[in-house]
Amino acid sequence: MKKHNLFTYIIALGFIALGAFLILTNLDIISLEISNAFHFSYPFFIFGMGVFIILDTIRGNQDGLGFGSFLIVFGGLLIADRFDYVEFNFLEFWRLWPLLFIYIGISFFSPSKKKKKPKVYVSKDNDVDDEYIKKKHKKKRNVAIGDHRFDQPNWNVESMDLWNVIGDYHVDFTKAFIPDQETSISISGVIGDVKVIIPEHVDFQIHATIKTGDIRVLDEKSEGLNRDIHFKTPGYEEATKKLDLDVHFKIGDIKVDRV
Repeated sequence: MKKHNLFTYIIALGFIALGAFLILTNLDIISLEISNAFHFSYPFFIFGMGVFIILDTIRGNQDGLGFGSFLIVFGGLLIADRFDYVEFNFLEFWRLWPLLFIYIGISFFSPSKKKKKPKVYVSKDNDVDDEYIKKKHKKKRNVAIGDHRFDQPNWNVESMDLWNVIGDYHVDFTKAFIPDQETSISISGVIGDVKVIIPEHVDFQIHATIKTGDIRVLDEKSEGLNRDIHFKTPGYEEATKKLDLDVHFKIGDIKVDRV
């Protein structure tokens, strides 16, 4: 098992254990002594998860600088509270909203991202592209928290790179003006659902990954942990008007339909 996947499983199991523990505590099944031990120790898990996300970002596996730094500060303050250096509890996370301004400021000094290595795309009829290089300059939109809807009448489709920490995406290409060219769109984040609707006459290809959740592209479905789907319509190579989609989330659902 790869190290990156091992940490992913540890984090996922940590969330499951946290939820189960809180339920058992609320039902008075777990004793107060064990509850106190958990109260003291869980900030270290939050802090460690933040460190992992930052290290993963440095290695180039994801773009999690904002979320990782938030977890480090949040977990660090909770740890400091346990040792009586400051007074801070879990429900006071809202007091950390100024971190957003710090993240925005740091982003101006951040180096540009490295280009991703070409991926191998496999279509429904088992055609393979040995080399695929993205050609379009993308419009970037990074938001910490919030939903995104692209469903206004005749909205203009252009190459985009969308990212956020928490939020859903609804992209309806049936209402859009799609240019007669290949258009590349990347959507990524930590937690969120993605729903994409594509006109029947428009060819597309997609690479979708999710750590915990479901992916459904037309009739193809993959669910569980570490899901990955490569899909390409049969007429993609010959088409002039076509969509190239890259969708990557940690937790959530990804659905692509054609109408």
